Amino acid sequence: MPDRIHKNKTHTQDGPRSDEQAPGPGRLFLIPTPLGPHPENQVLPEHVIRTVHRLDTFFVERIRQANSFLRWINHPVPDFKCRFYELNKHTPGEDLLEMVSLLKNGSDGGIITEAGCPGVADPGSELVRLAHESGIDVVPLTGPSSILLALMASGMNGQAFAFHGYLPRPGRERTERIRFLENESAKRNLTQVFMETPYRNNDLLKELVRELADTTRLCVASDLTLPEEQIISCRVTDWRKRKVDLDKRPSIFLLLAEEAPTGSRNNKKPAHRRKRAGK
Repeated sequence: MPDRIHKNKTHTQDGPRSDEQAPGPGRLFLIPTPLGPHPENQVLPEHVIRTVHRLDTFFVERIRQANSFLRWINHPVPDFKCRFYELNKHTPGEDLLEMVSLLKNGSDGGIITEAGCPGVADPGSELVRLAHESGIDVVPLTGPSSILLALMASGMNGQAFAFHGYLPRPGRERTERIRFLENESAKRNLTQVFMETPYRNNDLLKELVRELADTTRLCVASDLTLPEEQIISCRVTDWRKRKVDLDKRPSIFLLLAEEAPTGSRNNKKPAHRRKRAGK
């Protein structure tokens, strides 16, 4: 971690306060970012941008990308005067504690994620946990969440759903995981939500169409909030008639299986899968 001196700040309900007011711990703001490139802001509310404009200390996955975001919102503080601390899955525990100490001493800070909302499928969650444990206020700011947008547009059960992040890499483990998620969905009427590295999207889609039952509903939401946004939600049997290229397109996958008939075995393979397996 860089050895820097940070100016103590205190806070009002709307953001940082002047140093003339009583000192206190800082707050940790969770700063959402666009899900893809936009020439101008169409996704972040003005009050979010005003709040970020008042900050000069940021915890980020990639400094260069964070700088690009701050320039995009016309941040008034030059990037060379902002304080950036790398926050990723490799960040040592002692660095996280130093970030917490900075906040406890009165500095406001903001977590900037690469895309979407911090703390969801994002390494920022560990700093958020430590902030709570240290009595630091955590302030989530409004912004786009690909997970919730995809769920909203899927037509699937929005009252019972589970997000699983990334599935295992291609192979037996992923196949077994897909079958498990489908069985659990059928048992509990549960929408299963997951994602994949964009360059492996097509491979995952092929496996889902091959392994899932004909009647299972499958939704793929790609490039959300962008001009090329595409959302397809239909039964697997209909997916087999489609040709969709998801290569390098950020996508969210959702599935909802039909409830298994009374007396049936939940782990029974669908007919199309049994035939290929020689059973």
